[in-house]
This record gives sequence, C-alpha cells and structure tokens, in this order.
Amino acid sequence: MRGTSPLLVPVIGVLLLNESVTLQGWIGILCIVAGIFLVGDRNSKGITILFNKSIFIALLVGIMITAYTVTDKVTLEYFPPYTLNWATNVGNLLTLTFIALKSQDLRHEWKINWKTILLGGILSSGGYILFLKALEIMPVSQMAPMREIGTVFGTLMGIFILQEQQGRSRIVASILITAGIVLLAQ
Repeated sequence: MRGTSPLLVPVIGVLLLNESVTLQGWIGILCIVAGIFLVGDRNSKGITILFNKSIFIALLVGIMITAYTVTDKVTLEYFPPYTLNWATNVGNLLTLTFIALKSQDLRHEWKINWKTILLGGILSSGGYILFLKALEIMPVSQMAPMREIGTVFGTLMGIFILQEQQGRSRIVASILITAGIVLLAQ
C-alpha cells in the first residue's frame, strides 16, 4: 500500500505537473520502493500475488494515497496549508462521524484509550500540516517518496522502544529507504 504512492506520485508529477527528477532521484525513488517492498509481507509466491485480494485492496489504497497527495499539491497553489488541513478535517468529520457513531464500540474504546486517541490526533494533524508546508515549497515528486521515512522511524522505535525482534530484511529495508531519501534530496 505505502509503496505505490512513492512510485506513482513522481511519475504523475513529471508527466502532469511539469516537475523533473534526476537520474539520481529516480534511483533514490526505486531504493525507497524496494525498501518498502522488503518491509511488506511476502508470503505469497510468484504470480499468485497479483490475484491476492489483500494485495489488490492495498494497491487501491495506494492509488487513493497517490490521488490525494497530487490533489494536495495542486490545491496548495490556491490555499495555504492550514486552510487545506482545516478543509480535510471538516471532510473527515462529515464522512466519518456517522460510521463512528454507528459503531457500538466507540464509547468503550474511548474509555480505555482516550489518551492514545488524543495524542494520535494531535500528532497526525501536526505531521500532516508539516507535510503540507514542505509540499508547498518542494516538488511533490520528491516529497511523496520522502514521506516514507516514517517506516524507518517505525522500525527504529520497534527495535529500541518496543524491544521487537526486527528481522534482517526490516533493517535492510530501513537502510534502503534512508539511502533513497538521501539520493532524492540531493
């Protein structure tokens, strides 16, 4: 799911938004996508992976991420990041309130995890505003793949904070993603 957007957004940025990516940048993008692939579940073998329902749904989500990322870039030509963030939050409120209220588990979940829910809401909004500010000044072809640095931080937090046993492929993936970001940033 996360690997689709870092590949498609630069292609759309170059083809439709008149952005350019250097050869070194494309190598960086491929490193990022390869790193994300290494993090993913590779239990499916061969061509059957294309017909796996979860892979298909993940691909659709990746296409949606691509669409809203490119839309964000175009929208930032007309509205500042804070206005776009506000509009996004209003849209989320309107579309998700009914679903959330319909769930019988909402009150129970809030009672147990209210601190985590509030912290996640603040961090998510803050991260989105920072991304929009960066997107305002940088090409979307660079910013979309660089957003995947979160995978690296997630791996590091898993190792050092949660004491998870990270497989060699996750560490290699983090190195690839970091190298890709460095190549893309230059």
